[in-house]
Amino acid sequence: MIFIRYESFRKYIRIYPVTSLLLLANIVMFIVLTTQGGSRDSETLVRFGAMLNAGPYAAEYWRYFTAMFLHIGFDHLLFNCFALFVFAPPLERLLGSGKYALFYLVSGLLGNVVSELMATGVHISAGASGAIYGVYGAYLFIALLQRNMLDPGSRQTVYTILVFGLIYSFIVANINLWAHVGGLLAGFVLYALMRGKASV
Repeated sequence: MIFIRYESFRKYIRIYPVTSLLLLANIVMFIVLTTQGGSRDSETLVRFGAMLNAGPYAAEYWRYFTAMFLHIGFDHLLFNCFALFVFAPPLERLLGSGKYALFYLVSGLLGNVVSELMATGVHISAGASGAIYGVYGAYLFIALLQRNMLDPGSRQTVYTILVFGLIYSFIVANINLWAHVGGLLAGFVLYALMRGKASV
């Protein structure tokens, strides 16, 4: 099972530097939001870069990037950081840190673009979910088309996460379904373009 993390804290940082930096950025920005008005406060979220599809904010495309590092409430941060901590390391090792950093950011950006294109009504959006679903999209490609690179338990984990994750996205209010779908599709395609010959 490639998704079981057994590294020490220092080894994790050394082997997975990009994932470690992403986790740190998410946590630091959550602390900033908390101390500057609250991570659930709409004005604070918009001020620090959340997406808002209304008025002049809708044309501030840099928000597609900054929104990836903001989270609305501690539970949002916890779920995304847990997913990043557990599932991203094998992909960073597979692609290499440079390619993986590009993969993560582009997946998140495209997930946010799809989210805004499909949005109905005025809403604020933030979170790393699009990028994380991009990671899942890469694993879906591997599970379907490079099956020998994943053990059966890891393949089953990928399928289970995607089925329950997408069902959860559909039935729970205030979940950005289209960021998840957009990130998943982006990750699937990007991995197909960026994959190398290494094994997970």
